[in-house]
Amino acid sequence: MTVRHWKIARRSLAYGERTLVMGILNVTPDSFSDGRKFLLLDQAVAHAERLIEEGADIIDVGGESTRPGSEFVSEQEEMDRVLPVIERLSPQTTIPISVDTTKAPVARAALEAGAEIVNDVSGLRFDPKVAEVVAAKGAGLVLMHSRGTPKDMQQLPPAENILNEVISGLRESVRVAGERGVLRNNIAIDPGIGFGKTVEQNLELIAKLDQITREFAQFPILIGTSRKSFLGRLLGGAPADQRLSGSLATVVASVLHGAHIVRVHDVRESVEAVRVADAINLKN
Repeated sequence: MTVRHWKIARRSLAYGERTLVMGILNVTPDSFSDGRKFLLLDQAVAHAERLIEEGADIIDVGGESTRPGSEFVSEQEEMDRVLPVIERLSPQTTIPISVDTTKAPVARAALEAGAEIVNDVSGLRFDPKVAEVVAAKGAGLVLMHSRGTPKDMQQLPPAENILNEVISGLRESVRVAGERGVLRNNIAIDPGIGFGKTVEQNLELIAKLDQITREFAQFPILIGTSRKSFLGRLLGGAPADQRLSGSLATVVASVLHGAHIVRVHDVRESVEAVRVADAINLKN
């Protein structure tokens, strides 16, 4: 396996030889899986420390829920949620911090507070100025494909050809990022499991992830399936906190089909799962 490097704000992350694990830290009152659990600063920091101890390579801090039906929050409210966590965590860990936001002012403040990556679930559709902020700081940028907005994405008619739509949308996101100064070696790609796709389309994207990997061969591929609603449907209506086995199955499948980074809630279990998947990949 070839080792490559993803450039982020103050370093480069090696990927390709082993799968990187991004641990999720939601500091929101309404996230689908862990809303309200980590609203208090001490709770949030303690959870981040636990994820790092369990083997997380990146901590992704989010202050705005993107669950289906959720509303946008103000820039100030989002900053009030994420900045204290990043400011506390950044000086005490060597693990890079990502901020999950679609807003340029929030991205700028988070990077100044110590974050090194911006994870934009809109792929720059909501606020293209996010790219300018990233370019100015030399930060990493995750471009994710999504349809509509969190409020309306589940009401949209299904895409006729989801693979083509995802590839086309991500090409456009890469183009916008480049026009606004982001270097290609700072970009990572996420096909956006969920986010306006049907259960069957999510499964198709995982099964055909190798096609996306080939299409965007220059970039690390990140995928987030952890505890998502399509797993609940496949598992007979299992609630979010009972989707671990399904999440791990999709993590392994994604790694075997070309994912370089997996974004997860359950870090310890996912680290073990990708270690085995990586070992299998080495035999290809």
